[in-house]
Amino acid sequence: MPDFLPALTGCFAHPVAENPTVVMMEAAYRHHGLHCRYINMDIAPENLADAVRGAKAQGYTGFNCSLPHKVAVIDHLDAVAESARIIGAVNCAIRQPDGSWTGENTDGKGFLESLSPMVQPAGLHALIFGAGGAARAIAVELALAGASQITIVNRWIGRGEELCRLLEQHTSAAVRFQQLGERFSIPGEADIVINATSVGLHPNGHASLPVTGFRPHMVVADVIPNPPQTRFLCNAAAAGCRTLDGLGMLVNQGARNISFWLGVDPDKSVMRRALEEVFRH
Repeated sequence: MPDFLPALTGCFAHPVAENPTVVMMEAAYRHHGLHCRYINMDIAPENLADAVRGAKAQGYTGFNCSLPHKVAVIDHLDAVAESARIIGAVNCAIRQPDGSWTGENTDGKGFLESLSPMVQPAGLHALIFGAGGAARAIAVELALAGASQITIVNRWIGRGEELCRLLEQHTSAAVRFQQLGERFSIPGEADIVINATSVGLHPNGHASLPVTGFRPHMVVADVIPNPPQTRFLCNAAAAGCRTLDGLGMLVNQGARNISFWLGVDPDKSVMRRALEEVFRH
């Protein structure tokens, strides 16, 4: 008798309709013959607790959390892995064999895997726009990988300074905060520049941070996967920078999620091709 009950995985976010993760995850499931489904779910912040309870009741194997739930979801899990505890954000919830739920963070390591063919962060100055879940993950992993200085640029002072304190407590990187105003000029000593905000995310792909000062020696990255070529990256490329789109980070963290949930190391090339096909249309 065929098995009509697939393992359930998915993503909690708000909004989520523009999140293409489902495409690459289901492509990996099909490629490896895994009897699984991945479902995008639009969960407003006030409904997160009910959504987590529902996932547990429905027998989910695991789920991702994207904006704005990466920090708030921690309160609804039984345990949090050490790196996620330091980062203070979870993007991957995993059901354990005993039925308990553990939170991991695959964002930062996924970003580093994407960045490493282009540049190694050890000894370099990284400037990060944003102080939310993705920014926290990337900042911690860059610092642990040996970045000598990290500058956090954020519109809201309190949240930016909180991230700076976290980095000072848990890493040896020199840390500085700058407030994002109506215009911001990137300091010339920055080597790696990262947009870890949602500015430019579809359907607002025309938007960009109010940034000037790109220089050819900089590697400029955007965590946004949709669209892959944001205005932020286009502006950087026009200034002669090497650029890194959000697809690599998305594929790498997705592959880690599948490994946590199902014990399978998926073919990343299959996952990236699936995403690229979506964005060709």
